[in-house]
Amino acid sequence: MFIHLFLVLYAITTSSAASSCNNTHDFPIPYPFGLSNYSKINLTCSNTNQLHLKGYHVLNITRDHILINLPASCNRNVTEFQQLVTENYAPTRRNSLLLDNCNNTFNDCILSPSLIKGHFNEFNCKPMNRSLSCYSDDTSVFMNLTGLMEKVGCRDLYSSITVDLDGRRSSVSMGFQSVELGWWVKGECGCHRKAVCKNVSRDNKRVGYRCHCIDGYDGDGFVEGDGCRRVSNCNASKYMSGECGGTTRVTVLIAGIIIGAFLVSAIALICYCIRKRTNLRKHKSAKRLLSEATGSLNVPFYPYKDISRATNGFSEKQRLGIGAYGTVYAGKLCNNEWVAIKKIRHKETHGINQVMNEIKLLSSVSHPNLVRLLGYCIDKGEQILVYEFMPNGTLSQHLQRERGSGLSWKIRLTIAAETAQAIAYLHSAMNPPIYHRDIKSSNILLDYDYRSKVADFGLSRLGMLDESHVSTAPQGTPGYVDPQYHQNFHLSDKSDVYSFGVVLVELITALKVVDLSRRNSEVNLAALAVDKIGKGRVDEIIDPFLEPNRDAWTTSSIHKVAELAFRCLAYNGDVRPSMTEVADELEQIRVSGWGRVDNYITKDKDSSPVTVQDGWSSEQSSPSTSSL
Repeated sequence: MFIHLFLVLYAITTSSAASSCNNTHDFPIPYPFGLSNYSKINLTCSNTNQLHLKGYHVLNITRDHILINLPASCNRNVTEFQQLVTENYAPTRRNSLLLDNCNNTFNDCILSPSLIKGHFNEFNCKPMNRSLSCYSDDTSVFMNLTGLMEKVGCRDLYSSITVDLDGRRSSVSMGFQSVELGWWVKGECGCHRKAVCKNVSRDNKRVGYRCHCIDGYDGDGFVEGDGCRRVSNCNASKYMSGECGGTTRVTVLIAGIIIGAFLVSAIALICYCIRKRTNLRKHKSAKRLLSEATGSLNVPFYPYKDISRATNGFSEKQRLGIGAYGTVYAGKLCNNEWVAIKKIRHKETHGINQVMNEIKLLSSVSHPNLVRLLGYCIDKGEQILVYEFMPNGTLSQHLQRERGSGLSWKIRLTIAAETAQAIAYLHSAMNPPIYHRDIKSSNILLDYDYRSKVADFGLSRLGMLDESHVSTAPQGTPGYVDPQYHQNFHLSDKSDVYSFGVVLVELITALKVVDLSRRNSEVNLAALAVDKIGKGRVDEIIDPFLEPNRDAWTTSSIHKVAELAFRCLAYNGDVRPSMTEVADELEQIRVSGWGRVDNYITKDKDSSPVTVQDGWSSEQSSPSTSSL
């Protein structure tokens, strides 16, 4: 009796401890994980209520992976990493190990202190003045750790970097001081009837399985766990048949439907009238506010008839491109000046808000590398903005060979430096600072002399220090968006730094930012670049167009820009450099060439300034933006 009572008390105590840790952690503990020694995959709970695996802090658990923290250390023996290979989990190929005290390198991968500094807690590694070797394995789903010490001859494991591509969001996450483990359950499939059994293989041998609930069901998917439960258990057919606990009364239901339909129609009519009056009131209010704002900013107003005449009635022949917010046309004003005319698609309050935001911001800035706003038009139910005309289109078009035969490295480097200076101006010279929030190569325009002009301030916001900048509305362009935005919907100056880092990679590679034709781990250009640069394999992704004219300075400067891009693409925004630091570093790299950019511009038929008939491709939006 005493033994039975002791076992009951022990079970209650264990359950209480597990519950305490589970309830205070950021995520639940799903099956097959648990805090009991009888769990398939055993976790422990520290005194601070943190989950641990093999002594390492667990950062997250998903249906496929475990993410653990591997803090930087100067005296961790490389053999310690072997304990993370067990019968239920192992490190995946998305990890890159940073190794110290090595006799040789693996794939010539050496990371300089400048890449490491700021990303890791150095503990007793101060000052970090030596390079680290790196090891990764792309040959299989899991890392092949066999003979790691023999291949590289390293004695210490400094830390690790985990690179994760999220294909659904076209974004890349780079986790410093973390290791991703793929997990599985040994034995034959024991999945719920509404789950799919996913076999897991390692070293070409099946080691176990995982269970994934099918679409429409949620849960861990295991028979011994919670199984799978329908997301919505009751539908119309089940209700009619009484399966949801209700009584089948067809007559009452039909009467209810008729009455309900009448009420819905009446409510809809009332809502329509209210909405129409509200929208009209808002439209007039927004128009009045815009008139007041533009009047105080002294922005020229163009009558609609002048805009229509300039574009030949918005002729398709003069259309330059279509974007998310409108269509851009080439126009010729009465003074024979070519301009870019953006016709906002949304004609309600949202459209006017876009116009007001862009007029307010562009009218408050003055920088040679920011596109100039020449005027506006709100007439005949239209909202229209007029910009200076950019004859050489967008940077994206040149990198993708849609215009011209290609840009030399010095031209690209000059564009990068000028663009960085413009963004740094928005961040540092303006008070409050302005965050662009949509930096991308198709928003970088080129004038007659290939000077950079940053455009499209439709998404820009003033960075007020007392505001949280949190928005649940989608912002930015896939492939350029700060990965931390998907966690907290927070866009800041460091979000612009991340987007500019992607542009730097475009300048080096001339590859598309998102390309589904590339293999899964390389669909996102940022993920591809972080992987290659982190492994010291920059030469593998340099644009072949640059090869014939590559000299020692060109190669050296490309590598320096690649290192800068790597720092800009850091997952943690706090460790990214500021835009001012980026601009200064690019300018130093540029002036070290002591060359004239003009000598490298090819003035031929293919790269001549655009004519109205040439236009921009439909995928690109305009000389002013691709997300209009």
